[in-house]
Amino acid sequence: MSDTNALIENRPPSVATLFAERVAATPDAEAYRYPVPAAGEGPDDWESLSWGQAAERVYAIAAGLIDLGVRPEERVALASATRVEWILADLGVMCAGGATTTVYPSTNAEESAYILSDSESRVLIAENAAQLAKARERRAELPELSHVVVFDMADVEPDAGDPEGWVVSLADLEARGTAYLDKHPDAVKERIESITADQLATLIYTSGTTGRPKGVRLPHDNWSYMAKAIAATGLITQDDVQYLWLPLAHVFGKVLTSGQIEVGHVTAVDGRIDKIIVNLPVVRPTYMAAVPRIFEKVYNGVAAKARAGGGAKYKIFQWAAALSREYAKAAQDNFRRTGSATVPFGLAAKHKIADALVYSKLREAFGGQLRAAVSGSAALAPDIGYFFAGAGIHILEGYGLTETSAASFVNPGEAYRTGTVGKPLPGTEVRIADDGEIMLRGPGVMEGYHNLPEQTAEVLESDGWLHTGDIGELSADGYLRITDRKKDLIKTSSGKYIAPAEVEGQFKAVCPFVSNILVFGADRNFCTALIALDEPTILGWAKENGLDSSSYADVVASQPVEQLIEGYVKRLNEGLQRWQTIKKFRLLPRDLDVEHGELTPSLKLKRPVVEREYKDLIDEMYAGSREA
Repeated sequence: MSDTNALIENRPPSVATLFAERVAATPDAEAYRYPVPAAGEGPDDWESLSWGQAAERVYAIAAGLIDLGVRPEERVALASATRVEWILADLGVMCAGGATTTVYPSTNAEESAYILSDSESRVLIAENAAQLAKARERRAELPELSHVVVFDMADVEPDAGDPEGWVVSLADLEARGTAYLDKHPDAVKERIESITADQLATLIYTSGTTGRPKGVRLPHDNWSYMAKAIAATGLITQDDVQYLWLPLAHVFGKVLTSGQIEVGHVTAVDGRIDKIIVNLPVVRPTYMAAVPRIFEKVYNGVAAKARAGGGAKYKIFQWAAALSREYAKAAQDNFRRTGSATVPFGLAAKHKIADALVYSKLREAFGGQLRAAVSGSAALAPDIGYFFAGAGIHILEGYGLTETSAASFVNPGEAYRTGTVGKPLPGTEVRIADDGEIMLRGPGVMEGYHNLPEQTAEVLESDGWLHTGDIGELSADGYLRITDRKKDLIKTSSGKYIAPAEVEGQFKAVCPFVSNILVFGADRNFCTALIALDEPTILGWAKENGLDSSSYADVVASQPVEQLIEGYVKRLNEGLQRWQTIKKFRLLPRDLDVEHGELTPSLKLKRPVVEREYKDLIDEMYAGSREA
């Protein structure tokens, strides 16, 4: 343990320093892979950057920003989907001593302008013409914004309203930086060496479920700590290949870049969600991180494919799915007791048959090399976690907040326990408050909210303890289980407390057609639910059952589909306490999405938005009840 503590305590002041050290240590090793669209219909080609090649570009970007006048701690906003240029630009900002303000590419012009204005960003690095257009639309509100650097200049048209030199291509910025380094060869090195641990590195605006987003101030030391703490878990090695698709504007995606720099493994970068299934067999990652929705979609897709293969094939899948859960539970229970994940002989023999029929194909879909997947950002239904675990795809749930630089807990490799988020990272402290709230303290905790001292004081105690707003339980040996968001706990009119997320998670495990579900019941005498179905899966079922000419909205409004989902609700209710059971439900006419503001860009539900939008449906379910 002392070696681990030394690793954490002797961390350098910044990720910029870590990056320079990584480049010096392994300049010729492969750092990044990225897709290059192939001509025609064929699959994308993939190209690589070594650490040395990445450094050339990073330092050129950093020098270009210095030449544009960016000073230490001044903000440079980054509005782009996940791609290798995002990482190079972020490192360039940090190596220039600046601070990156992250902006989701899906953010609308009004909110983008608010973030740029509130952060006082001097430069915007924009992915393409669409992101540039948002800045142009609100330029009058952004007097601090001196330049916009654009990755892809295709479709960027001159605008008479642009100040001279206001729009710069990334290629031009790098050329400018290279020329600057010719004259001032030590400029970037000096900036890196002058960075202090408490200097601002990143402003991440929480997508939040209510109100204006808040800028979370994360100094360089947060990321340096994260890099060392992730390495200290032993979960990743220099031989790993990571597949990185998560939004880098989100803290979960961003923290993965710090861990990679410390360890020095390869990262394949492509944020196109529609390419995940195509990319996995090409990249063949050894680990990847994802949000529960991705695993739910894979599970639903596999179930739908089996069902489409006919009755016999679907029965085999159902048998294999139940067996995988039984196997995973037995293996984890035995590991907890004895340190060995062995299972009874009979169970192992059946598992071997199921592996040949089902599980091996599932692993191949993930590339065949996946040692572990990390799940975070929201709760993964335990039954889905057990399904994948039994199939040989080990999902290590973790937990953290934007306010804690993402990673505070993660399951410890072989000793992982499905349904928990594992143990705290080295250097992170945890305690459970009297009301069940999880409290965290450590080097990953934010400095505070940008320009919001009152809101900071509400969540951050003077002695460093952070109120997470989550409710949880700690086992005797330090595993944390999240039970719900503090503010999402509901109390029925009969005084019973219910954790909606727990009920919702159980429904996702029993119903292969669900995409999103929200449970209601606060101050009511029974619980209800709004359910959105996964469009490809339910349309496939509809086609099999003679409803193939219908649209999605028609399908979910049909009696056969309502009866189908009612059967799953009844199955859910069989495993619930009486006061938790869903007495009524309504199927939504479309799935919830980011575009309509019902999901955050990291795919978390915005409950208040959904409640407002579908208030009539909720009221209809309670019409005639005593509390309605």
